[in-house]
Amino acid sequence: MSTEIKSPVFPESVAEGTVATWHKQPGEACSRDELIVDIETDKVVLEVVAPADGVIEEILKGEGDTVESGEVIGKFKAGAAGAAKPAESKPAAEEAPAEAPAAASGDAILSPAARKLAEENSVDPSAVKGTGKDGRVTKEDVQSFIDGNKGQAAAKPAAPVAEVNVAQGEKVEKRVPMTRLRASIAKRLVDAQQTAAMLTTFNEVNMAPIMELRKQYQESFVKRHGIKLGFMSFFTKAATEALKRFPAVNASIDGNDMVYHGYQDIGVAVSTDRGLVVPVLRDSDAMGLADIEKKIVEYGTKAKEGKLAIEEMTGGTFTITNGGIFGSLISTPILNPPQTAILGMHKIQERPMAVNGKVEILPMMYLALSYDHRMIDGKEAVQFLVAIKEMLEDPARILLDV
Repeated sequence: MSTEIKSPVFPESVAEGTVATWHKQPGEACSRDELIVDIETDKVVLEVVAPADGVIEEILKGEGDTVESGEVIGKFKAGAAGAAKPAESKPAAEEAPAEAPAAASGDAILSPAARKLAEENSVDPSAVKGTGKDGRVTKEDVQSFIDGNKGQAAAKPAAPVAEVNVAQGEKVEKRVPMTRLRASIAKRLVDAQQTAAMLTTFNEVNMAPIMELRKQYQESFVKRHGIKLGFMSFFTKAATEALKRFPAVNASIDGNDMVYHGYQDIGVAVSTDRGLVVPVLRDSDAMGLADIEKKIVEYGTKAKEGKLAIEEMTGGTFTITNGGIFGSLISTPILNPPQTAILGMHKIQERPMAVNGKVEILPMMYLALSYDHRMIDGKEAVQFLVAIKEMLEDPARILLDV
């Protein structure tokens, strides 16, 4: 019996999506709940799984096609065998076991995660030895194969680079369509610059107190919470306390109205291959340092795998972005509408500083606060950034609320 394969029902904020990848082709066998197609929206990648054991009967929307919420994109036949082509008649003596054709042709049985990892790293699945059930190649098998090849490549002398036949004087170009997420990010950034009266104020913070605190308690922190103590949790808590003192920085603009939020939901910018995403730490005031670190690691893993839910990226009253992990010394972050401010962290660099009339070498970080001048006055923006600086240079202030 044939059933329709439909795109997921999109949230109200998502108008349409794009078929990103068909993981199964017509005639290919599928197990119940196995991933068959990815639908990319301007916020997340949504997965469509097989409704039962069977085969893909027909694909109606190919990769790159635009689809609407709940639109039919293919047909599925439940209970059917996964034979894409009719078998050729052979003498009984020449007949092979059911799984022999796949092995003979060099095709490997891959899990969806393994197939994706193999495609991203240009790995031939037939060269990977499967350790899963019935010889299935798992994601771990592919990763081990990649790691092994890296080790061999490092041990062997570099092979001569193959020559590419390009006409003399010709400049090679590659044109690829912008992904839906990248296009959405581009539009939001341009809109932010065109609609907001954006201004940036800078300051610098001595990171020595935080670094000494981490060094002193890192081992105990890991034993108790099972996660390392990073810098982002301190910045999140400092920003949360500063937002309480300066409500305009924790507000947003809705038309001619100014909306003051009585809670602190802080977005943390995460860079992925598909673009920048901003998952939100809900009620950061109620979260401890360990809770923040665990949530950030969870969001980072989900972001890289494209598993973030739309609910995890919507809302947010303030954003923190860390360009320092890429080596940025100073920058001017762009607002994340409809928020009115964003904090930029940067690289920690040792610099000579004047301390009580003497020159000392200290680990310093530049901080940048971009804000919407329509909502926030310069005085408030500067005082907000100074409050964060003071709390980071004397972490006891966060605990004592001074």
